[in-house]
Amino acid sequence: MTLYCGIDLHSNNHVVCVIDDKDQRVLEKKLDNDPELTIRTLSRYKKRLQAIAIESTFNWYWLADALKEAGHQVELVNTAKVVQYSGLKRTNDRYDAFHLAHLMRLGILPTGYIYPKAARGLRDLLRKRIQLVQDRSSHLIRFKFQVQMHTGQSIRSDRIKTNKFQLPVIGDANVQLALQSHLAMIRALTVQIKILEKSILSQVEPVASFNWLKTTPGIGDILAEAILLETGDIARFKAPGNFASYCRCVDSRRESNGKKKGENNRKNGNRYLAWAFIEAANFAIRHNEKAKRFYLKKEKATNAIVARKALAHKLARGCYWVMRKQQAFNQDRVFG
Repeated sequence: MTLYCGIDLHSNNHVVCVIDDKDQRVLEKKLDNDPELTIRTLSRYKKRLQAIAIESTFNWYWLADALKEAGHQVELVNTAKVVQYSGLKRTNDRYDAFHLAHLMRLGILPTGYIYPKAARGLRDLLRKRIQLVQDRSSHLIRFKFQVQMHTGQSIRSDRIKTNKFQLPVIGDANVQLALQSHLAMIRALTVQIKILEKSILSQVEPVASFNWLKTTPGIGDILAEAILLETGDIARFKAPGNFASYCRCVDSRRESNGKKKGENNRKNGNRYLAWAFIEAANFAIRHNEKAKRFYLKKEKATNAIVARKALAHKLARGCYWVMRKQQAFNQDRVFG
């Protein structure tokens, strides 16, 4: 008899539910977040388990890795696509774990990609670099705001980020201390960002796809790193349209009889790839004539936002073939 397992995962515990092919509960237990305890609990069912479904929460790494290393088949659940039965009066952790196992038994469990453990650390290091850049931008904006508020003058961000920049005497001692604090954080973050960039580049530079991606208009080292590491195995996408959708470059809309009836989940996909291709579109508009012509033509027919998104979509489809075929970006084919 085949068994199916669902795990409802939380920050300090998880509920395990194992069912048979008639939806009868074989095991239902709340466990502490201890991988050895979970493996021991499921060991007696291991040979009959089809797979173990784990919610894609913020802390799934440890559990999925431990179960895979113990020889279990693990499915990472795409929680954004899981639909509960309508009309339910009450649900809880026990029901949620059962529901995941039930969907697996029916063959309709929506699953996500389990990024390989060996490469996961590098991808997360890139995400940390993005976070540090955002933090630095936040301090830059507040620094410039305070200077402009007290002097009416604006200072360029690239000037502030240089070590040669001298803090002007502005306002009283309290204002000066606040500016010094912002400047100290900007410089500290800049140092850490450079350290991370150097480490990431040294690890991705030997990868062929990384250099091919840089032949794409608007894509340099940082964006090529983001696209390469966030994509993972390009073969998991059957067609360029699937990849563009994962990059959130496809319009989310619901239509019937040629009319728009609403929108679907716009946030379905990878937000880091969405950011990367919008940034690539911005740079391509400024530095590539064919991309600029495509953008201006689309902008004239629609608006700037739609045109930029359309260009990002074009770049995403082109990058799919770059990574799939390990070849340079073909501008003539993409832009016509």
